[in-house]
Amino acid sequence: MRLLRAGTTEAATFLLALRDRARAPAPEIETTVHAILEDVRQRGDAALFEHTQRFDGIGLDASTVRVAEAEIRAAAGSLDPAVSEALSLAATRIEAFHRRQRRESWFYQEDGAGLLGQLVRPLSRVGLYVPGGSAAYPSTVLMNAIPARVAGVEELVACTPVGRDGAIPPAVLAAANLAGIREIYRVGGAQAVAALAFGTESIRPVDKIVGPGNIYVATAKRLVFGVVGIDLVAGPSEVLVVADGTVPASWVAADLLAQAEHDPLASAVCVTPSVDLAEAVRSEVAKQLASLPRASLAGRALHAFGAVIVVEDLAAAVALANMIAPEHLELLVADPWALVPRVKNAGAVFLGAHTPEVAGDYLAGPNHVLPTGGTARWSSPLSVEDFQKRCSLLSLGPEALRRWREPITRLARLEGLEAHARSLTIRTDLP
Repeated sequence: MRLLRAGTTEAATFLLALRDRARAPAPEIETTVHAILEDVRQRGDAALFEHTQRFDGIGLDASTVRVAEAEIRAAAGSLDPAVSEALSLAATRIEAFHRRQRRESWFYQEDGAGLLGQLVRPLSRVGLYVPGGSAAYPSTVLMNAIPARVAGVEELVACTPVGRDGAIPPAVLAAANLAGIREIYRVGGAQAVAALAFGTESIRPVDKIVGPGNIYVATAKRLVFGVVGIDLVAGPSEVLVVADGTVPASWVAADLLAQAEHDPLASAVCVTPSVDLAEAVRSEVAKQLASLPRASLAGRALHAFGAVIVVEDLAAAVALANMIAPEHLELLVADPWALVPRVKNAGAVFLGAHTPEVAGDYLAGPNHVLPTGGTARWSSPLSVEDFQKRCSLLSLGPEALRRWREPITRLARLEGLEAHARSLTIRTDLP
């Protein structure tokens, strides 16, 4: 893990590499994904099952692609009670947080004009992509499905790749059961995204696709946007820790490693005004890395995208964080609230020594689906609003049209749209 000083050429080069790691995929990946999408769009189930056999090594047909509801319900009973309790606690807390985000329709009356407002309606059918195969991510199920359920989405559908035995981890099925998902399919990859977007004989199309995946899944989501909605195109995980030395270096190092073990492209950055802390953090990272089961993977991430950057003061540290716009921003300082007014760009902000990012990953309550790759400059975490749509509502009276007829027709004719003007004048007997 490198040590850098802000303002140097080395630091600038590192920051450019950090930004560029989230670039668009190689052309050959996009070409491959486009071919899969088009194949499934044209041939439906036949293409879906062929690509699943090709990439996942499992043979499926219309009778086996969907997980039986009995299997979903039975999964909960097969779990260690402590795991079931943890999932239930997470679900309860995530739901409580997201219920505060729900928007309702609203209207207001104008004297002599009419009624104006906004209708808020849930999406009808949402598809959730759950990464799978060799790993299990029940937290992904909860974080994506619970806000949809709170929004009032009637149909939640999940697709997840499976191992060669065709099994889905019980924890994933148990989380799906908690979140109210009854429609689950044993397919993954770009072919699953295609099935959700276009529909096949076995899988009806959805209105929106959410959930993380590998580069092929992310590319597929980007390419089907417009046919369906998507949440975001997720990039590699990121954490930026601002530290002042009041929190032990071992804690800082542990939080950096928690992100580094995600992916070889994950970034883990500490920004501090203390040279002594910088050296201590680097030492702790090396020490803790040696005992991690995923040490090889985390080591690759730290070598490429890990750094401790020394800055002049905490104000400069937050300014650097705003420039990077990290997915996760930890303020491990004596008075984190003093820095909050300076924070402009971050997916989620974690305040103080006792708020590690991992708490947000699982059950603190806020969503762990966050903007990455600097997109926190303009985008936000997944929320209930992502599963609601808004429709404007207008109900005007004759008095309003008489009062507004001149400015409306003037503006219409200014834009050369005479039919627009006549649409009003025909109602008010204007020449």
